[in-house]
Amino acid sequence: MAGIVERIKRFARSPQGRRATEQARRAAADPRRRAQGRRLLGKLRGGHR
Repeated sequence: MAGIVERIKRFARSPQGRRATEQARRAAADPRRRAQGRRLLGKLRGGHR
């Protein structure tokens, strides 16, 4: 399990990881994307809100 965490940390520090983080941050700031994410999480959790 520690190997997975290390790989994630390494990815997060890489240029691709930084780019992905920045894209996620921008998407989270957009109200439409935020609502879309909430709906998706609700579906994944099995909620029908």
